[in-house]
Amino acid sequence: PLSRRLACGDVEGRLEALFGRVRAIQGKSGHFDMLLCVGNFFGTTSEAEWSEYRTGAKKAPIPTYVLGANDHETVSYFPDVSGCELAENITYLGRRGLYSGTSGLQIAYLSGTESQDEPAPEYSFSAKDVSELKTSLLSNPNFKGVDILLTSPWPRDVGTFANSAGEIDTKKCGSKLISDLAASLKPRYHFAALEKAYYERLPYRNHTVLQETPQHVSRFIALADVGNTSKKKYLYAFSITPMSLMDPAELVKQPQDVTENPYQKSWKEAQKTKARLCAEEERACQFFFDLNKHQGKKRPSDGKETGNSQPKQAKKPPQPTGPCWFCLASPDVEKHLVVSIGTHCYLALAKGGLLPDHVLILPIGHYQSVVDLSSEVVEEVTKYKSALKEFFRSKGKRYVLFERNYRSQHLQLQVIPVPLDHCTPEDIKESFIAQAQEQQIELVEIPEHSDITQVVQPGTPYFYVELDTGEKLFHRIRGRFPLHFGRAVLASPALLALPQQADWRRCAAGRAAEEEAAQARAFRRDFQPFDFSLRD
Repeated sequence: PLSRRLACGDVEGRLEALFGRVRAIQGKSGHFDMLLCVGNFFGTTSEAEWSEYRTGAKKAPIPTYVLGANDHETVSYFPDVSGCELAENITYLGRRGLYSGTSGLQIAYLSGTESQDEPAPEYSFSAKDVSELKTSLLSNPNFKGVDILLTSPWPRDVGTFANSAGEIDTKKCGSKLISDLAASLKPRYHFAALEKAYYERLPYRNHTVLQETPQHVSRFIALADVGNTSKKKYLYAFSITPMSLMDPAELVKQPQDVTENPYQKSWKEAQKTKARLCAEEERACQFFFDLNKHQGKKRPSDGKETGNSQPKQAKKPPQPTGPCWFCLASPDVEKHLVVSIGTHCYLALAKGGLLPDHVLILPIGHYQSVVDLSSEVVEEVTKYKSALKEFFRSKGKRYVLFERNYRSQHLQLQVIPVPLDHCTPEDIKESFIAQAQEQQIELVEIPEHSDITQVVQPGTPYFYVELDTGEKLFHRIRGRFPLHFGRAVLASPALLALPQQADWRRCAAGRAAEEEAAQARAFRRDFQPFDFSLRD
């Protein structure tokens, strides 16, 4: 059965204005089953209006469910901490819990604002409250999420990967504990208030593409205060069928404008917590993906795989069909840029580099992509990555590596350092995913225990990013792809702020070979203590 609900932001005691508006909506649009109020239901001047409802002189026109106090001044309006009827048709849900109506709709709620103190004041919640609420729900092995989550504060970082929240800075506003709660409970609708702003975020995913089967999406909606003079939306009407009664295929349909999950850090923790609570112990294993299906399902390696589970054994690399700029034996290679030569790979400064220490890891022989490499070449690529990580960390930097296996014939692993103190792994991933979304590119995080050879077959065009923490983002190229995408993201204002250098040709133009050679000599000298090829 389809339930018709109303959600409301801060009422602040303006009951006549609220219920007048509800009556008008019901008169025009028909009956609604319930009104859910988040934020401050009572204000400092509530008493006169409230006494008429408390004494029964007036009655709410619709069953109304409210959250508790957010400050010391309004605590007295809530006589029973565990929830109670405040007046006819007006119910206080309680400090935290799950409300299941007769319709089967599951509504999780958490009253108050975040507190660092333990125990928290009466108008606040603590980490312990959030943990207990999560545990009570996640301990059910069949738990898939809740239909609705009600909180007063916004979740911190809700604007990540999303449409703008206007004047609200979602990186500073709201509660981290609520982000954690939303990541775990996966509500189909999450309502919040307190910021006197209306914000309907784009829906976000609750599963990792290529790693997990699809799950339902979540929608976050923040509502303004009742009767605000700016005419910001404070009442939201929606229809919802309980998750438990929906056709599973219908439930997990992904809308066109779906984004990545904004609480990725909390979300990963939530996945670990659920696994622990349900005692679903999976042995540490590699994951393999069936790329014939749109969504991969993970399955453990049983040692009988015939695909790309093992790096290919030694064999001669294929020969280029024409001149190649990057085969070390080729007369076309720019040898003055080479800074280190191993047995199977070499390191060279990038021509027209984004920064003076922008380098490439390249196989000496002719391989098109990482997926084509033999095991000993893979091993040496890994050695170069480790050496570069150590080298850049000694200079207060971390590297970002990317590969574009599209419109290129020789593997080039672009390695670009960024400042440690300015660019966190989360900042880097967020920038890549946000700019990918703007260009309708689906860039997804792939599992920590997998590598690129398990996600894609040889010959398939792709783009991937790898941080020196081992975290990876992947896009399977199915049509056109911007050639300078990786470089443009790193050059963007959010990271290196060098937008004029997004195109390498602009940087390479007019640079003398002598100048490039001098730069290479300087890099070679600095890199020498970390260069394993000089010791092997």
